[in-house]
Amino acid sequence: MIPAMKTSDLATKGRAAQSSAYKGHSNPAASAVSMSTLIRRRFLYFVLLVYGVLTCCPISTPAISQEHHAGHPAVDLPIHERFYSTWFMPDQPNVSCCNKADCYPTEVKFQDGQWFAQRREDGKFIPVPWTKVEHNRDNPDGRNHVCMPPPTAISYPPDTIFCFSLGGGI
Repeated sequence: MIPAMKTSDLATKGRAAQSSAYKGHSNPAASAVSMSTLIRRRFLYFVLLVYGVLTCCPISTPAISQEHHAGHPAVDLPIHERFYSTWFMPDQPNVSCCNKADCYPTEVKFQDGQWFAQRREDGKFIPVPWTKVEHNRDNPDGRNHVCMPPPTAISYPPDTIFCFSLGGGI
């Protein structure tokens, strides 16, 4: 028969057994590490690992998917994609304006003889060089369209515009 033990005796023996695993360690500092410290460290490592995975490998959600097509109503996506895939720079007719990520419908303003197109990422109005204004084809939906990299792009000078098409509603 097994002798009955108090709960406090079990807890004390359990702690003693756990800490005895560290007594034979060659590093004396390791024996001073408490179980709660080890648990906290493992939890912190786990949290950092999860954070690293989530920030490095974003999970595709509808909100993220919609961000890629910001400014494109779902019904207009096919005509925009067809328009953008065949659009070439007005000043360099052999160079494509963009890819689907760089082009989008935009708001514009005309000030002091200059067109400005609104960048979707930060809302800043960027001056449109006259050499980038499309004169040889109409856009598919009568809206203003621009192709420009985001402000975080490092491959292009700041505020670069590849192509611009003025809508018919101005």
